[in-house]
This record gives sequence, structure tokens and C-alpha cells, in this order.
Amino acid sequence: MYDFAKNVVGDAGDVELLIPAGTEPHDYEPSAKDIAKITDADVFVYNSGELETWVKDVLENVDKNKVTVVEAAGSIDLVAGAEHDDEEEDGHDHDHELDPHVWLDPVLAQKEVEAIRDALVKKYPEQKEVFEKNSAAYLEKLVDLDTDYKEAFANAKNKTFVTQHAAFGYLAKQYGLTQESIAGISPDQEPSPSRLAELKKYIEENNVPVIYFETSASSKVAKTLAKETGVELAVLNPLESLTKKEQEAGENYISVMKENLEALKKSIK
Repeated sequence: MYDFAKNVVGDAGDVELLIPAGTEPHDYEPSAKDIAKITDADVFVYNSGELETWVKDVLENVDKNKVTVVEAAGSIDLVAGAEHDDEEEDGHDHDHELDPHVWLDPVLAQKEVEAIRDALVKKYPEQKEVFEKNSAAYLEKLVDLDTDYKEAFANAKNKTFVTQHAAFGYLAKQYGLTQESIAGISPDQEPSPSRLAELKKYIEENNVPVIYFETSASSKVAKTLAKETGVELAVLNPLESLTKKEQEAGENYISVMKENLEALKKSIK
């Protein structure tokens, strides 16, 4: 959301990332200082109530006449999340009814950028031209990204990939792929022994070459499975947060999605 908003705003205003670098948004709870930042902001952008589950309570104390609230995924129909019998490490049940990870689909990402643009134009009509110009340039990059994904998978024979965290459902649907996930929607979920046995069997029967895991979550399960089945491990980044190091290196939505595409090509060919 930070990257999308920053590309729409450009030099016309300050865009600040609320969730600290390297923090898993599924686990984030705003501090009093964070809530004050939201209250003092002109515009507050978030993905959806399904991902930022804390937003609902925070917004009860925010003056909507002063702060423009933008739910970037507001116009997108969310689909049900992958269901598994998972055990939570922290005892919480993070089972999302709906899958919030729409931004990982370059086509739906365009809708989120448009939602941010439209809200900003409405709030600052005098900046309309700037916001429209900035977003048009960024949307063009997202269209190119979509083309890269389409072309990469158009003639693939194997269209299934195995991932640790069921974050890539929208991306899979957009490009006719199948995501088999080790855990559910929340990256902290530990799969049950029966789910692991089922996956091991699936990997062996389907000659799965790669298991994808994400850098920020525990890759213990993916590593165990890879060791038991002898498959390669690779990273698929769900772009829920970038580390400070990644941010300083200039990584962003487009660059990481291109890395994800290269990683997916190991399975889908």
C-alpha cells in the first residue's frame, strides 16, 4: 500500500509507512503512537479489513471529516481463503474467512492503485493532474508486469506450485495456475501432521521440483518437507513487508514481483 500510494502521490506530499520494516502485518497491533499518526494524517490507506483486522477498532476514534480513509481493496470481491487443519504457534486463530492477498495479482494491484488515485483526486482536486499523471505512469508498469506473467505461463505444461503460505491464490487464478499450500492464509500457521503427510505424498506423486517459502515467516516446515522429499527450496515474497535492508537496496513492488516471477518459472514450465 505504501509503494502504491507513494507512486500516486509522487512529490505532492509525504507518504509514510505505518507498519515497521520486517513486521508481519498479520501480527501487527498499532501502538498509541501509531494511532496518533493515523489521527493526524490527511489520508490513511490500508488494504482491507481482512488483512488489517485492527483497522475497524482504530477507525471508531478517527474523525472521518478530517482523515480520508482509503480501503484499497474495497471494490474487489475477495474469495475464500485456503482451508487447512492448521495449528497456531501463538494460540491465536488467524484463520481468515477471506483471502486478503489481492495485491499479488498485478491486475488487481491496478485496481488498488486506481482506488488510491481516485480518493486522492477527490480530496485534493487541485492536484488532480499530478495524481493522474503519476498513476498513469505507474499503471503502465503494472500492465507490463501483467504481460510478463502472462507470457511466462501461457504455454506451461506444469501449472502447479507448492508454497508455504497460501498468499498466491489471486495470482494463480489470474494466470491459470494452481497453488498448493503447506499452511493456510496466515504465515504463522503450522500444518498438522496429516497435512504434511498429504503434501509429501502430493510432492512425490507430482514430481514437484520446488517448494516456495517466504523470508519473513518461519521456513522450518518448508525445510523439513524439502529435506524429506529432496526438492529445492526457493523464495516467493508475499510483499507483506520488506526488511530495512530490502528497502535500503531500493526493492519495491515491481522489483519483488519480477523476482517472484523468476522463482515461479522454476516450477511452472
